[in-house]
Amino acid sequence: MTIHSDWGDWLPRAVEDADPDGVAVWYLGCNGFVLKGRDGTTLFVDPYLGTGDPPRTVRMVPVPFDPADVSAADAVLATHEHTDHVHGPSQAPILERTDATFYAPDAGLEVAREDERWTDEWDVDDDQLAEVAEGDSFDVGEFTVHVEPAHDADAAHPVSYVFEHDAGTVFHGGDTKPGDDLADVGERYDLDLGVLAFGSVGHVPDKESGEPKRTKWYSDENEIAEAANALQLDRLLPSHWDMWKGLTADPTALYDHVRSFDRPRSLEIVEIGDRVDL
Repeated sequence: MTIHSDWGDWLPRAVEDADPDGVAVWYLGCNGFVLKGRDGTTLFVDPYLGTGDPPRTVRMVPVPFDPADVSAADAVLATHEHTDHVHGPSQAPILERTDATFYAPDAGLEVAREDERWTDEWDVDDDQLAEVAEGDSFDVGEFTVHVEPAHDADAAHPVSYVFEHDAGTVFHGGDTKPGDDLADVGERYDLDLGVLAFGSVGHVPDKESGEPKRTKWYSDENEIAEAANALQLDRLLPSHWDMWKGLTADPTALYDHVRSFDRPRSLEIVEIGDRVDL
């Protein structure tokens, strides 16, 4: 698969040229993000630049960049093994260009090593592929990364990440839904910004029969509010709501769902390509 950017190279150039006072965070659509610290450390989380597998999964937002245009990255991190989170054409070219390390749980690494054969299809060394599991912590430049549990029954081994920086702390839950472990994460960290997947319940063609099937892949309005409160988020940034035909949702509906909870203190609604700062 060849990636074609709908936006040229302006987004990777914007990331490269940015000089944040603390941490800048760009939304890449779907569940993808870039974090850049004041000293230049750049992390990609779940970047996906594919168009899905029409007619079952149909991408509804632009492809914001070509991974071959990324000139600086210290790490690429995947939360779980699904195609829109581990995807060789989207991620391996970043590793080629930058010598970044790819971090993923075992099921994600199995996709990279065995199913997609990144080290054969791209100029990627096996030592660029690093396995993570719940409880791990490691440093990437100015960030300390903590690997925490996630609750996604559709995934073989999902994890979430906490990114600590002296300017603030970011939580990326992958496609997690509420679970007992989230309250523990909220107690152990002071989470300034939290990313949680949100979407509607829709009808998507079944993988085998092709017939429309009731499908729920992400938290609904009540579940995301429950998860954000358990995590004690200061700012909630909903993701994934823009991506798949039949499962898109209106994030502004979340104002009514979070307002009665102590947390989050604010709702941060962004579109693909937008930047927020810590």
